[in-house]
Amino acid sequence: MTIDWTHFTPGLALAGGMVIGIATALLLLLAGRIAGISGIVGGLFKLHKGDMGWRIAFITGLILAPWLWQLFNKLPPIQIDTSYAVLAIAGLIVGLGTRYGSGCTSGHGVCGLSRMSPRSAVATLTFMSTGVVTVYLIRHLLG
Repeated sequence: MTIDWTHFTPGLALAGGMVIGIATALLLLLAGRIAGISGIVGGLFKLHKGDMGWRIAFITGLILAPWLWQLFNKLPPIQIDTSYAVLAIAGLIVGLGTRYGSGCTSGHGVCGLSRMSPRSAVATLTFMSTGVVTVYLIRHLLG
């Protein structure tokens, strides 16, 4: 995987980050909820009355966002350089990590760090450094 510097759009990246920040702040301020995707999805499997609507709306928004974007701009091409088996195994490992870490990148990295949570700082440093080491091992040492 390489970065396509000719199509790098820092303005769109900044705008996207601002939208994520505003959305997570609004969810916290208006609903008292953390925008951690693994927790939101995990909560769908625990039947609590009155708790499903916002979770379903949030996940629906995540799924519909690319289609909505296509009304205004072209989506970037998707290129996957590995097999579906490797993707499935990687997804299971990430899911396991989110359970052990009590959250995911959005919960700890976006919401937790913005609330200055020490636990989220440790979790974010752990999964980011693990990701860097994993990519280095797979891309450069194992080929």
